[in-house]
Amino acid sequence: MAGHKSTPLLKDELDIVIPTIRNLDFLEMWRPFFEPYHLIIVQDGDPSKIIKVPQGFDYELYNRNDINRILGPKASCISFKDSACRYVDAVLTIPKGTIFPMCGMNLGFNRDLIGPAMYFGLMGDGQPIGRYDDMWAGWCTKVICDHLNFGVKTGLPYIWHSKASNPFVNLKKEYKGIYWQEDIIPFFQSLTLPKECTTVQHCYIELAKQVKTKLSSIDPYFTKLADAMVTWIEAWDELNPSGDDSANGVSK
Repeated sequence: MAGHKSTPLLKDELDIVIPTIRNLDFLEMWRPFFEPYHLIIVQDGDPSKIIKVPQGFDYELYNRNDINRILGPKASCISFKDSACRYVDAVLTIPKGTIFPMCGMNLGFNRDLIGPAMYFGLMGDGQPIGRYDDMWAGWCTKVICDHLNFGVKTGLPYIWHSKASNPFVNLKKEYKGIYWQEDIIPFFQSLTLPKECTTVQHCYIELAKQVKTKLSSIDPYFTKLADAMVTWIEAWDELNPSGDDSANGVSK
């Protein structure tokens, strides 16, 4: 029928997450695509700064004050002032046993299926490393997906990232990671999870144990990171109660 307006795909199932430290004027360019959907805006940096959002969008905005209010003492597991971007240029299913540099700015995932694993580490303000947050999350998630037989795809980015940051400042945040990844990547490549780990939470707790055991010799930071990983899962379970043991959405 002429003039019939179709319902946007996944309208009641899809949330668009936008991390930012700046006003969101760029949303005007994306209005035809984003306006039908619910936006979750995560403000990093100074929580007293007012982030301006164009009118007409359905959104929630969270800042550090909200994180502290919701998580209380567990808020220490959430990074502050950190982000990163990596991508590849071929669409493919990533083979089992292969890790990849995930990009947090071009990321979609099934929250019910793999949500507990999407922890972006303890990085940024007050930490010895930054800008490895999404890569760390990608390595952890890929190992867990391989163990639970979930598929992972990568490919061309949907979002064009116009960097506003200083590359020399970024290098100061990344340089330890450049050295540490010589041990981190082999760790993930050789990591195995016991068959008793049947949920994402079980897998992630086991992964945290192995991080503490096998990576803490590199730097005491990894002990702190492993503890934060456990705190993250505790906070996830506390805020996402489930009637059974499979809070990742896979019923047994």
